[in-house]
Amino acid sequence: MAWKWCDGHSLPVLCVGAGADGLLASGAEGGELTVWSDEGTPIGQLKLEGGDDVTNATFSPSSPNKLYVSHGEAISILDARALKEPVDRFRVSEDEINCLSVNETDSLIAAADDSGSIKVLDLSSGKVVRSLRKHTNICSSVTFRPQRPQCLVSCGLDMQVMLWNLQKARPLWVLNLQELGEEEQQQCAGQLFNPPLAHAITLATCGNTFACGSEDGSIHMFKVAGTRFERQAGFKGHSQGVSQVHFVNFLSHPHWLVSGGNDGKVLLWDSSAGSATVSKGQAKGGHRRKAKSVKGQSASKEGADHNTVKAFSPKLSINHEEKVNWICPAQLKGEGWIIVADQSSTLSVYPITGL
Repeated sequence: MAWKWCDGHSLPVLCVGAGADGLLASGAEGGELTVWSDEGTPIGQLKLEGGDDVTNATFSPSSPNKLYVSHGEAISILDARALKEPVDRFRVSEDEINCLSVNETDSLIAAADDSGSIKVLDLSSGKVVRSLRKHTNICSSVTFRPQRPQCLVSCGLDMQVMLWNLQKARPLWVLNLQELGEEEQQQCAGQLFNPPLAHAITLATCGNTFACGSEDGSIHMFKVAGTRFERQAGFKGHSQGVSQVHFVNFLSHPHWLVSGGNDGKVLLWDSSAGSATVSKGQAKGGHRRKAKSVKGQSASKEGADHNTVKAFSPKLSINHEEKVNWICPAQLKGEGWIIVADQSSTLSVYPITGL
C-alpha cells in the first residue's frame, strides 16, 4: 500500500531527487519545484522563472542543502532549506535538458539534452568545459562514474550506450543495444519487438557495474572493464518500456536495483543473482570510437547463448498502475522506500519490505 504525498504540485511531477539528510526535491511541469521533509510535508515551493518543465533535481554530494535542477535549457542552483530565487543560473544547452549528473567531487555537472549533446559545466567557473557530441538522437541519460570524477556513461534514443573520459572529445567505447536485440530476436523468431531505445542509466557505487533500461522492456547489466563494456546479464520484467532504473545504496549489498516502466510496474531486483545466471562467456559487444571491434563481434557471435535476456524474477513487484515518470529509492527515518512520480501531481511512496 502506498502513502500519498500531496499539496506539493498542481501539475504532473516529472522528477524526484533524494538528499543525504532526509530532504527530497521534486520537479513538475510548468517550472514547479518542491522540497519535502522526510515525513512528506512540503517545506519549500517555488515556480522557476520562464515556466519551463523541471526535468531533473539532484542534490550536491558535498553540500546537503545545495540543489541542482534542470529546466528548459538551463541549470539552476538553489538552497533547499531556503527555497527562493536560484543562487546561480546557467544556460548551458541548445535544447531541453533531460538529465543531470554531478561528479563526486562536486566540481562538474553534466547535462544531457534533446539534441543528443552532453554539456559539462565547471561549477567553480560557471563555464562549459566540454561539449560531447556523438549521440544521433535524444540523449536521455548521463551519469558520472563513482570514484572516477572524469568519467561518464550515457545512453540515448539512438539505442547507443557510450563510455566517456573528459580528457577526450570522443567516446572510448560505443555499444549498440539494437545489435544485442537482433541476436535475441533471432532466437525468438515470430515475436514482435519494440526497438531498444535507451531511456535510463544507473551506476553502482563501485563505479564499474551499470544498468540500462530500454524501450523493449529489458534491463541490461554491464561492467566497465578498462575502456570497454562487458555484458553481465539481461532480464525482462516489464511489458512496456523501462523508463527508470536506479541502484539502491542502503540495502544489504550495492547491487539491488529498482526499475519503473510505462506498464505501471515498479520492480526491485537483486541484480547480483541475475548476473550469476550468465556464464563467463558473455558477449563483449560494442566498438571503440568509430571502428568496430572484430574481437567483440566474434565474442558476440560465439557467446550468443549467454547474451539473451534471462527469465529472472524481481524480489518485489508493485503494480502502480500508472505510467511511471520517475522513481527514487530513499532511506527515510531508517526505513527503505521507493518514491514514484507518475502522470499526476502527487507522489506515491512504497515501503521496501519482505526482502
